Amino acid sequence: MPRSFMSGPDQLSSLEGQQYVVLRPSASVMAMYERVQATAQSSLPDVVTYPHTGHVTLRGFSEPDRVEHLKEVIREWAADQSFIDLRLDAIDSFPAPFQIVIARLERTPSLVEAYAGLTEMLDETDFNRIGELSLEDWTFHMSIAYCGELPDDDWEVARTTLERELAERPMDEASEVEFVWYQSGVEHREIIAFARTKAASSSAGVVP
Repeated sequence: MPRSFMSGPDQLSSLEGQQYVVLRPSASVMAMYERVQATAQSSLPDVVTYPHTGHVTLRGFSEPDRVEHLKEVIREWAADQSFIDLRLDAIDSFPAPFQIVIARLERTPSLVEAYAGLTEMLDETDFNRIGELSLEDWTFHMSIAYCGELPDDDWEVARTTLERELAERPMDEASEVEFVWYQSGVEHREIIAFARTKAASSSAGVVP
């Protein structure tokens, strides 16, 4: 069974009643992510917390009473979604007040199109979307370490120690999305496959 994205009691409590649309990288992207996170875990103070598994969040919601309805909308989006390229670009960070070390992703055409298409579909609904920014302002990323409890000086050391451009920029292909919801202190997940491969997407509308 795939690993949960979040596992700590405090993390689960803070996410209660929320839902997320998440990509789970594999292979080379995840291997690089795990190496950087292991470095962070061995060097940063104990107050720092971590995701249980690397992931790319495309959207967040607060709809505890409409989980099934929301899930149906995400299934509809995935049914017309082709595979998504995920390429690591750099180890970066979000500044205070967030203080999060991240693996920043390249804005690949397929990733940008997926985000834009999901936005277009959600704009036709009244779901309560949380933490959302426009496509132009959104940074595609995988959170590595949550350092919000670090004093300013310690955060500056952590940030400058871990941040770097990547000489090796691994890329994976996401063929599915996970709909994740938090209820009664438990993380629930449903895997939804993308219906179209790149080949099928690029040939769509071509008359033989």
